[in-house]
Amino acid sequence: MSLYTPAASGADARRAVLSTSGRSKEQTPQSVLFIVLLWLSLLIGFVTLAVLLVDTFADGLTRLDGRLFTGYPSSRAEEAGARPAILGSLWVVGTTAVLAVPLGVAAAVHLEEFADRKRWWNRLVEINISNLSAVPAIIYGMLALGALALIGVQQKNIVIGGAIALAMLILPVIIISTREAVRAVPRELRDGSLAIGATPLQTTWRITLPAALPGIATGTILGLSRALGEAAPLLLLGGLVFLRFDPNGMLSQFTTMPIQIFSWTAQPQAEFHTLAAGASMLLMALVLLMNGAAIYIRNRYQKRW
Repeated sequence: MSLYTPAASGADARRAVLSTSGRSKEQTPQSVLFIVLLWLSLLIGFVTLAVLLVDTFADGLTRLDGRLFTGYPSSRAEEAGARPAILGSLWVVGTTAVLAVPLGVAAAVHLEEFADRKRWWNRLVEINISNLSAVPAIIYGMLALGALALIGVQQKNIVIGGAIALAMLILPVIIISTREAVRAVPRELRDGSLAIGATPLQTTWRITLPAALPGIATGTILGLSRALGEAAPLLLLGGLVFLRFDPNGMLSQFTTMPIQIFSWTAQPQAEFHTLAAGASMLLMALVLLMNGAAIYIRNRYQKRW
């Protein structure tokens, strides 16, 4: 007895024709050209980055020594170091974390868990947060400068002033990344906590935030790594380029590694350019270390729901 049916053979033929036409559309000259141009653009970007990194490494390798970490700025390149810039970066970024992280996490949790999205002011806040993440960094320097002038601070180039500018810069990034991490926690966990008698605040504190902590930590570290490499808002605040003492508090004058690198590259002597390349390597290593820590935390502790 034969199992062959004309209807079945007709359906198989139609599926074969559709499959063949789909493959032919995917392999059109336009699609092939687009893929080639896409890979070519990626190759140009990677090659350019690799050349810059190799050139910086070759120039600055000789200045990755103890003087770079312990020396102070000097008019003689062989005696100059980046000690005040390294300590200043630690002070500014640490103060930025104290200002931005609690506020950003609290704002994100409120918007995601407690705010009424039907209210127009909550929608306005969400739209503004999304827009603020694309504002140029120098605008935040102008805002910090205006805020310090408004409260009567005469000395603008202080650690707390730079931290305020960088905190405003990374605050939208922290809020957006924290909201995404909180949103990724399954609703069933919240419902189960509420079902056994926990309040919404207790549920958020004991269930939602611990589950979202890897994503929150990842976004926070990436935001702080961006703050570490910023120079424009700090230059607007009058960040010093020649500092002969260590910053020792939030009201101390400061310089940071991007500002110091900018100062050395502006010098005509080739020795200062070599020194700037060495400091650039150190800054890149710190940024890569922070980004690597963020990737490790995400891959090690993030749960797959």
